[in-house]
Amino acid sequence: MQHPDQDIRNRLLIARLPAMPQILIKLIELLQADDAGMPELAALIAKDAGMASKILAVANSSAYQRHQRTVGLEQALVSLGTDTIKTLVISESVFQTFSNFPHSGSTDLRAFWKGSLTTAVIARDLARALDYPHVEEAYLAGLLHNVGRLALLATAPKEYAYNFTARDDEALCAVEQRTLQITHAEAGAWLIERWNLDSFLADSVLYHHEPLSRLEAAHPLIRIVRLAHQLCYHADAPQASAEAAALCGIEEDKLDAFVKSAARQVARAAETLGIDLAGADDVPAPPAAPPVPVDPVQARLSEEVRNMVLVQEMGQCFARQQGEAGMLDAMTRSARMLFDLETTVILLESPTGHALQGAGTGDAQQRLAEFVVPLNKPGLLADAANQRQLAFAARAGLNANASAGPSLGIAEEQLLRIVGSEALVCLPLVAGQRCLGMIVGGAPAWQLPLLKKKERFLQAFGSQAANALETALSERGHTKRQVAHVAEEYREASRRVVHEVNNPLSIIKNYLSVLDAKLARREPVVSEMSILNEEIDRVGHLINGLADLQPTEGACVANVARVVEDVLRLFRATDFLPASVQVITRMQDGPQEIDGDADLLKQILVNLVKNAIEAQPNGGRIELANRGLVNRERRLYVELVVSDAGPGLSQEVLAKLFGAVQSSKEGKHHGLGLSIVHSLVKKMNGMISCRSGANGTSFELLLPARGSTSQLAPVQARGVVDSV
Repeated sequence: MQHPDQDIRNRLLIARLPAMPQILIKLIELLQADDAGMPELAALIAKDAGMASKILAVANSSAYQRHQRTVGLEQALVSLGTDTIKTLVISESVFQTFSNFPHSGSTDLRAFWKGSLTTAVIARDLARALDYPHVEEAYLAGLLHNVGRLALLATAPKEYAYNFTARDDEALCAVEQRTLQITHAEAGAWLIERWNLDSFLADSVLYHHEPLSRLEAAHPLIRIVRLAHQLCYHADAPQASAEAAALCGIEEDKLDAFVKSAARQVARAAETLGIDLAGADDVPAPPAAPPVPVDPVQARLSEEVRNMVLVQEMGQCFARQQGEAGMLDAMTRSARMLFDLETTVILLESPTGHALQGAGTGDAQQRLAEFVVPLNKPGLLADAANQRQLAFAARAGLNANASAGPSLGIAEEQLLRIVGSEALVCLPLVAGQRCLGMIVGGAPAWQLPLLKKKERFLQAFGSQAANALETALSERGHTKRQVAHVAEEYREASRRVVHEVNNPLSIIKNYLSVLDAKLARREPVVSEMSILNEEIDRVGHLINGLADLQPTEGACVANVARVVEDVLRLFRATDFLPASVQVITRMQDGPQEIDGDADLLKQILVNLVKNAIEAQPNGGRIELANRGLVNRERRLYVELVVSDAGPGLSQEVLAKLFGAVQSSKEGKHHGLGLSIVHSLVKKMNGMISCRSGANGTSFELLLPARGSTSQLAPVQARGVVDSV
């Protein structure tokens, strides 16, 4: 049994191919009911503005209109006639729909559409000759008989691009079956079956390559399409054409007339429909051939580098978000796109750290906001968070095809209903030794084996998301502390103001008594009024002072040479490192080990090497050098330098190099990636600096040497080994 990720049908399911247009579905229903008269056609076309416009354009063209005046829709329908209208509606609907398939715009479809149109016209003429009651159905079946080739091109462009233009014969079907486990006839029938038509249309597509000996008792539509396909694509095989004609009761000497008549009709139809078929016969149709096998090691390396670059881009995307809510939304959206998940939700660590709580977003906002998973009780979600490990699970009864996982508890079953999927992917967001939360994705059960193969990619994505979340939580905590500090200062200032205001208020109260007495005796009160005004002003100054208040301000070991070698190996094995760029490494003979995480160092070097490549689009030189040990404030560091021979950075760019994250890059050698590098170096308790001039740019990393935190080791002389 094929694994789901190798089954093209699953890829067809998620390819989001265009749906059948409603006007065509309604027309087929009318045709099957033998009720497609002019009134019904007029009512149907009037509801579709695009189709009505097409009908009017054809009716007013020189081919049909010999007068100067323009006709309306009703007159156009009468002028064209029922048969022509049916053909126009069917053809235009099919061309508009299937020309929107992925990769159709970049592929030469002239030969494809000419073959489809020719088969459709021959099928219609055969249906009339055989008195088949549904003539338009035969035309549509001929038009769609090879639509599976478009579906395969859209779904598997790398594997099928060459064979899309290959000769349409049994050899093609054999290659398709061997490489994709499905033929274009099967793919086309599968696509049409999704339209739920009460017709043998899908069967006629499915069997158009079937051996003639098996079709003797087949439905007439199947035999008509089989003969039409034979005459269109294999007219140079008279014996096979004669056998196919015998199935339909058509005399062999009449076949040539069908082919010649079809050629004339196709030319007129193409002109009417506005389809350019010029040069269609010159499009080469080579024999079908399987795609060139891909080196699995090369493919794995390319995928790993691509995934690393994608993860770096995601980290930059998270850093650009404003606010925690925007960042969480970016995480769920990115996870859905990168891993083809149906739904994603986020659970965050509770304030006490004893549970995971849903971050309420989307349709199930209320339920998710109240969803809590205790971490002190066993269960899939709790175990994944406590053990900091990726976990997968599917609904009961679905694990047979999804590598049976653990039984699900109430919390997992609730979450499955919230996300509305068959299976869960639980990705802990781990920063250091702390699980900050979890991204939970919903997926079909058949997709779990494919997701398990992407475990490293998922973990790298989770690491980026966790770093961004840690920064956001840290900023949120810092903001809370700032607010609390300001509030405390405000309360203290308020107490001081209250104390100070009491003094002028007491004075004002006393002087009001004096003023009252003097006014009663009609004595002058000028001096008292002046004092009252001064004290009132003092109260105002004290109170206004409140408005001016301002806030006051485990051990991992990594081998540098090995990490450098790993990074360069990945770049050299793929197209990410152009041949025009020379890479030189200079590593010390002595100790290469540092106190730090090798994955973080790799992430740093990927960014720096990628930037160095981009700084030299016309080729150049990149050097990675270990310059030995450096004593900085009684601690030993390993100095690692990444330099290029590019044009250097401007003074303005260099000044802002490690500043706040910007929304856009200010040059090829500067951007969000360097902000991330800076934060990662700080996380490793290291330092980074940059030198840049007309002869190039170098980034100098000081990384804590192994054991430098406990004692200062003696510095020994080192030799240098050069390698290219």
